[in-house]
Amino acid sequence: MTTYSGPARLTLVDGTHVSGMASLSTNQRGGIEGWGGTFRPDQTSDNIRNASDGLTLELPYDQIGAVAVTGVRKLLATQLLVSLSGSGPAPF
Repeated sequence: MTTYSGPARLTLVDGTHVSGMASLSTNQRGGIEGWGGTFRPDQTSDNIRNASDGLTLELPYDQIGAVAVTGVRKLLATQLLVSLSGSGPAPF
């Protein structure tokens, strides 16, 4: 299992960039490889709450991966935690 925890930028379908912190890991279950994790945006908006498929997650040094939102939940009154599922090679 490979992991990454640090700054990231989520790009929404409409091209909006959302900065925040990501916590990601690879997983191998029954011969199926994949990756995913969570993203905590620096600022919340309706755009991030309504995001779903067709997104990209950019890590430092131009490492980019395709992601889909699998869930959004409130952490505090002003913070969200977005669950992500990656497709293709992990960018970390």
